[in-house]
Amino acid sequence: MLKLILGVISICIVIFVIWRLSSRRYVLPCPTWLGWMVERDNPFCKVNRASTIIEHLELEPGMIVLDVGCGPGRLTIPVAHKVGPPGKVVAMDIQAGMLSKTQVKAQRENLTNITYLQAGIGENKLEHNTFDRVLLVTVLGEIPNRELALKEIFNTLKPGGILSVTEIIFDPHFQRRSTVRRLAGRVGFREKKIFGNCIAFTINLEKPA
Repeated sequence: MLKLILGVISICIVIFVIWRLSSRRYVLPCPTWLGWMVERDNPFCKVNRASTIIEHLELEPGMIVLDVGCGPGRLTIPVAHKVGPPGKVVAMDIQAGMLSKTQVKAQRENLTNITYLQAGIGENKLEHNTFDRVLLVTVLGEIPNRELALKEIFNTLKPGGILSVTEIIFDPHFQRRSTVRRLAGRVGFREKKIFGNCIAFTINLEKPA
C-alpha cells in the first residue's frame, strides 16, 4: 500500500514539473473539464479566497474591471455584484468553455453587467486607458510571454488603476513575489501593497497617475 501511495505521489510530482516547464513555451491553462477544481475557494489558503481578493481591490460601484483568465467565473461573478449595474466586468479567457460556464452563472444570478472576450492577454485586443482594476489570479505563470501580457495590462489600465496579482504555491504555474515585481517593474508598474506571505500572496500594482 505504501508503495502505491509513493508511486501516485511520484507521478503527481512528475506531472507538476512537466506542466510547469511546458508552460514556459506553450499556453497551458486549466482545461475546461477541470473547471470544477477552480470553482471553489481553496480551503487551506485564505489569500486565494474570492472574498479576500475582492476586499483588497477597494472596488466601488461604477468601476470597470477586467478578469484575465477568468475561468469559470469564481471572481467575475462577485466582482460584478460589487461594481453593480453602473459598473462593468469583462471576463476574458482563451477557452470558450470557461466563458460559457461564467455566462451560465451570470444568467442564473441575473447579472447583466458582464461582457465576454475570448482572447489571450498580450494579443492587443484591449483598448488603452479603459479599466480601473485588472485581476490576474493564478494566471500569470500560464502565459508564455509574461512581459508582453503585463505591458498590455499596463496600457489598458487607467492612470492610477490597479493590477491585482494572486499566486499560491499549490498552483503548478506559481510565480514568486520577486518575479512578479521584476516583470511588473519593467513595464512601468509600481508596487502599492502586498498581502500574504512568500508562498501565498496578492500583490497590488499601480499604474502611476
